[in-house]
Amino acid sequence: MSEVNHQLVKRFRQECGDRLAEQRRADQASGLRAMTPEDERHYARAVIAQVLEEYVREEISQGRPPLDAQSEEAYAAAVHAALFGVGRLQPLLDDPEIENIDINGCDQVFIGYADGREVRGEPVAESDEELVELIQVLGAYSGLSSRPFDSANPQLDLRLPDGSRLSAVMDVTRRPALSIRRARLGKVFLADLIGNGTVTPEIGSFLAAAVRARKNIMIAGSTNAGKTTLLRALANEIPPEERLITVERALELGLDQFAELHPNVVAFEERLPNSEGQGSISMAELVRRSLRMNPSRVIVGEVLGDEIVTMLNAMSQGNDGSLSTIHANSSQEVFNRISTYALQAAERLPIEASQMLIAGAVNFVVFIQRRNLYGRGGTLRRLVTSVREVNGVDGRVLSSEVFAEGPDGVPRAAAAISCADELAQHGYHGMWG
Repeated sequence: MSEVNHQLVKRFRQECGDRLAEQRRADQASGLRAMTPEDERHYARAVIAQVLEEYVREEISQGRPPLDAQSEEAYAAAVHAALFGVGRLQPLLDDPEIENIDINGCDQVFIGYADGREVRGEPVAESDEELVELIQVLGAYSGLSSRPFDSANPQLDLRLPDGSRLSAVMDVTRRPALSIRRARLGKVFLADLIGNGTVTPEIGSFLAAAVRARKNIMIAGSTNAGKTTLLRALANEIPPEERLITVERALELGLDQFAELHPNVVAFEERLPNSEGQGSISMAELVRRSLRMNPSRVIVGEVLGDEIVTMLNAMSQGNDGSLSTIHANSSQEVFNRISTYALQAAERLPIEASQMLIAGAVNFVVFIQRRNLYGRGGTLRRLVTSVREVNGVDGRVLSSEVFAEGPDGVPRAAAAISCADELAQHGYHGMWG
């Protein structure tokens, strides 16, 4: 089988796209109900087969060798991916060992593997213009609402169909750029994280009990530290009879995808303004709305701004058991980071007030790190290295590091937990219990 010719794929995609659009117009003119996305995907397969058959007949008539069966199959998959998937990115997303994909223009592709390796990849488009077109298609069909990507809207964040997170920019860089962070562990449990060394058995037992005891937990760490994966694992400790409301900038958690674990989930996604600057719905508004939706727990995928005040107010007013993530470089830094967000919010909350709000809302901060054990290109590991309990406030948040990293790099119990008796009722019996 010869290598797929991407110019030919582009031609087939155009022909198939035109025929799909023609069918949609015909259905509308006839008063027929529009095809569902799933119906359209099935119909597209028939259209692709028809286009490829016509191409084979054309080649034979010109005295050229036709595509063999394997090549036809490869072209059919490539055209379908171009129409409904992520085009030439699809093989990268299909590789379970790939963790990150960074693209700085169509031909500068850098691939990060789960074991820490970084390699240069093949181009994902013929030109930067084609790369922008691909991103625009993804923005139009991923998430709950269409997200534009153009000169007026040069930033885009969204969740791909496989759960991966995509962030793209244009016009603020010399060439369009995007980063994809793979969701390699979608259905993940604390037992999985204990098994791969991310969480020690004792911290895993503690976290499971803290979730069941409805403690408010913030997961902190740097970019790509594994915060979202840990959040999913903690959420999967929540009993299935509870009603969960998740609030995210771009759908990523995917708790609503596993009905056997969480049958009652509503996933909120921030909505950006349209081209006239209208219709936006912010994270803060969604958090407020979530409180009117009879939640057992509210889970905020990533705290990055003014939603922090609304979220902390909710956590301190009886909505126990909330989970969220935040960017920080240590468990101690989380409190100052929250105060900074609160100071920038519409409420302009003074630092002293925000520290009091934190003390009344947050029970534990869990810090996770991403480490390269043997230098750049070496073995990659993620590890929960610190857990901090909030004890009160005296001008500043008072806290104790109940789990801390020892000299050997292994995190261990380091201080008494004030709610140890309560956690013991939910299965945790640590050395300070």
